[in-house]
Amino acid sequence: MQTNVELEQAWEFVEHTGTSIFLTGKAGTGKTTFLKSVVEKSQKRLVVVAPTGVAAINAHGVTIHSFFQLPFSPYIPNTIVKREYGVSKEKRNIIKTLDLLIIDEISMVRSDLLDAIDSVLRRFKNPTKPFGGVQLLMIGDLQQLTPVVTDEDAHMLKPHYSTPYFFGSHALAQIPYVTIALKHVYRQQDDAFLNILNHVREGRPTAEDMQRLNARYDPNFRPEEDYIRLTTHNAMADNYNDSQLAQLATPSYNFKAEIRGTFPEYSYPTSEILTLKAGAQVMFVKNDSSPLRQYYNGRIGRVKRIDKEQIIVHCPGDNFDITVTPQEWENTRYVINKETKEIEPEVQGMFRQYPLRLAWAITIHKSQGLTFEHAIIDAEMSFAPGQVYVALSRCKTLEGLVLASRIDDKAIINDRRVADYIARQENEAERSISMLEHHKQAYHKQQLMELFTFNDVLRAQESLCRAAVEWLHPYPKLTALHKATQKALCEQVDRVAMKWLTIINQTDENLLTNDAFLERVKRSAGYFNATLNNHLRPLIDRTREAKIANKNGAERLQTTFDDLRVAYLTKHYLLDAVFKRGFEVGHYLKLRQIAFLDALDEVFPQINIARRRHKESTPPKTKCEDTKLVSRRMFDEGKTAGDIAVARNLTISTVENHLAHFVGKGELKAIDVIGKMRYETVTDALNCLENTTDMKNIKEKCPDFITYGDIKVVLAEKGNSPAAS
Repeated sequence: MQTNVELEQAWEFVEHTGTSIFLTGKAGTGKTTFLKSVVEKSQKRLVVVAPTGVAAINAHGVTIHSFFQLPFSPYIPNTIVKREYGVSKEKRNIIKTLDLLIIDEISMVRSDLLDAIDSVLRRFKNPTKPFGGVQLLMIGDLQQLTPVVTDEDAHMLKPHYSTPYFFGSHALAQIPYVTIALKHVYRQQDDAFLNILNHVREGRPTAEDMQRLNARYDPNFRPEEDYIRLTTHNAMADNYNDSQLAQLATPSYNFKAEIRGTFPEYSYPTSEILTLKAGAQVMFVKNDSSPLRQYYNGRIGRVKRIDKEQIIVHCPGDNFDITVTPQEWENTRYVINKETKEIEPEVQGMFRQYPLRLAWAITIHKSQGLTFEHAIIDAEMSFAPGQVYVALSRCKTLEGLVLASRIDDKAIINDRRVADYIARQENEAERSISMLEHHKQAYHKQQLMELFTFNDVLRAQESLCRAAVEWLHPYPKLTALHKATQKALCEQVDRVAMKWLTIINQTDENLLTNDAFLERVKRSAGYFNATLNNHLRPLIDRTREAKIANKNGAERLQTTFDDLRVAYLTKHYLLDAVFKRGFEVGHYLKLRQIAFLDALDEVFPQINIARRRHKESTPPKTKCEDTKLVSRRMFDEGKTAGDIAVARNLTISTVENHLAHFVGKGELKAIDVIGKMRYETVTDALNCLENTTDMKNIKEKCPDFITYGDIKVVLAEKGNSPAAS
């Protein structure tokens, strides 16, 4: 990560607070570099989205519409049509464990689209909080690219939004986000040129600025170097490239891209059929991933030699030629890795082509994020705010640009709404940043209060109770138990939690991290965990045995039953982990994520069964023994299975498998691995079933707090598990 004050502040807000951030700054201030650094280094579970396909590919993310399954029509507040938001189970689980949503090129995101994101996040994460309680990192420059709004869209949105820009979002207005403006420009080093760019960016160029700019006007300029022409419209760029290519007398060669899987046409990084000739001016559209680092995205060169098998490009200033080879771009989606439980990109499609495009001309829009030594700018027909600024700021120096048409005041379009918003944010920014330590402490308090909030469990039990009263008529004692449990949870969990939350909320933030208070947190986690277990374990066991003939009733009961088990087990695993190891924000985030995903594995074991079958059909990974030995060593050092899972980014069940291996070999005792209570509970179940090895039958005889991992460990000791071999 680059070292400057603003970038350091941005990192502190991203990683150590739950506060949302608008990261902005002039062209060339390192916004893209910061995004990549966050993705590489953050401990939070995050997803990167962007408004367009090309922007998403460049940011190694996905489009907003594809991730959130949004229609391309405008979003009108409070008019959600569920069938239009067909979010898959995989994405729902990602959203439920999401800490941070990074939105790149936020200047292009319309206010209604941001509200649509809010709607989906509320629906699948936390309905009571804007954006479902997910932290946002919004990156972009409002004085560069702007949102696209057709006349029809504008007519539909006008009654609901005062502006199409993202800052008009109703949901965004409900969160106290901070604005951090990056000030150091890495692209331009010429102070005089920087001043001109700043004035154009603000829509207030001086007469001297305009005079100096238009001194670069030369309509008869014929470039001999690597000049690229920046135009306002696609047709202008395409026509210019075609005409220049046609003037070359050398043979033309066509190179067809290889496309596998799903890769939408709007995301193609270059032409599907790339037509080139010797002498053609080209631009690299990808960074050189080889150790040579001979080219970068935006570098201009000329095709020196070409045939059906090879393209040789020479770039000005080099004493070598570049042999260009095909490169690959991936179209990804986000999934949860079943083993590590991490959110990871999964490749859906691949586009393989030479990383080149004709580059006598490109549009200003496509030049976003690129840097050129030399450029010819044709901005006479600019039609959007920021377009002239984007074009000018692509160049490193004033001497490196030539104007094909004069720039007059009409071409420098400034949106008053943007200027007013930026002025307000700049006034607020210094105060917001000065509150960093407060935001950190508030984040700590927020996580503590979330730990002791039981709304998910209480709502799930209430829904199951209603279903039981409606459909379990043949089981009057069971329906009475549901009602009694609901009352007990209200008195012994909800009311007690409300008092405890009041204490946490009123406690000075500096005292929340002292040893005495953290010990109290551990004891509270133990109390609530024991109370939930005492009331919900027998309820779940007895409800599981109930049989209903009515199909609709059976489905309703099963759905609410599974919802309760997931909510309860998630809280159980989390409280149990905090009780054993204490509370610390960094570990808490990881524990919370693992708890939810482990709960899913427990409630829906068929997923695990399918996974095991898949493993049986694939070759074993090398050094499998090594990873077991690592877990064994950490266990010998006094760490629990939960501790090891967090430290190694594994699931608890994976660690239990590792330890079961050594139990089966007689090197560890099952009672030491899972504890006396769990060991005796599983042993009793085995005795009742006459030592069966059917894990599903054993699990059904055990309380819900017993995991498949516990059973594997006990079976391993008795020599009945594959782990023992």
